[in-house]
Amino acid sequence: MLLIMRKEGNNMRAKNGFILRKVGNQYVVAATGEASRNFNGMIRLNDEAAFAFGQLQGGTTEEELVKALVEKYGGEEAEVRADVANFLAKLKEADALV
Repeated sequence: MLLIMRKEGNNMRAKNGFILRKVGNQYVVAATGEASRNFNGMIRLNDEAAFAFGQLQGGTTEEELVKALVEKYGGEEAEVRADVANFLAKLKEADALV
């Protein structure tokens, strides 16, 4: 997953031009318009990552994202926090966050 976020204080959100769609039983994020100049292709997401990306579309902090994922899917907070950090790093590589 490669997406870029802009930080507003501690707030992050998905960059305009990155859209989340369900194709069959798979979620994907694709760049459209101006965003497609820097990123060509699609990012495949599992259910949890699709939920996280949806949260990022509205703007959230890393801490709020971790709490939302733990509340919805369960799991150990430390493990979820590490997964979120990895997910956000991949989104940043894709220039999908602002």
